[in-house]
Amino acid sequence: MTTRVKDVGDVRTELLFDVVVDLAPRLDFGGGRVFFGAVGGSFEGPELRGEVLPNGGDWATFRPDGTMTLDVRLTLRTDDGALVHMTYGGRWTIPPEIRAEVADPATRHLVDPARYYFRTTPLFETGSERYAWLNDVVGVGSGYLVEGGVAYRVARIL
Repeated sequence: MTTRVKDVGDVRTELLFDVVVDLAPRLDFGGGRVFFGAVGGSFEGPELRGEVLPNGGDWATFRPDGTMTLDVRLTLRTDDGALVHMTYGGRWTIPPEIRAEVADPATRHLVDPARYYFRTTPLFETGSERYAWLNDVVGVGSGYLVEGGVAYRVARIL
């Protein structure tokens, strides 16, 4: 009997950029649905850098088990003026023993990111010829809290 499963090798990644997103206070719609509006930020990597524009955000849902499901749409503007639409889903799982620490806006950024699971799957769209290669990138991000927002180390999957 032959198998249809093939060894395609390990998944490899390469740094795309680090991004910091400054957030407005959350809006609570009830039923676990919240919105975190982006009010700015920046990103920088080996092939692109620029700013996060204040016109996107995360339409997130908090589940009763402590996991937040992400639904993020951001607009990035590169330092040479190109616009890039960045979208991603993901999961942020907060163990019960640190939920109180993470809930405190004054100190939440001090919680060690190794104590929670915060992963995303970015995709990109742009009409820029210079950055058209981003249209074919599937990314993966590791998130963490920073003062006033969130940050991610984003890598492209090779």
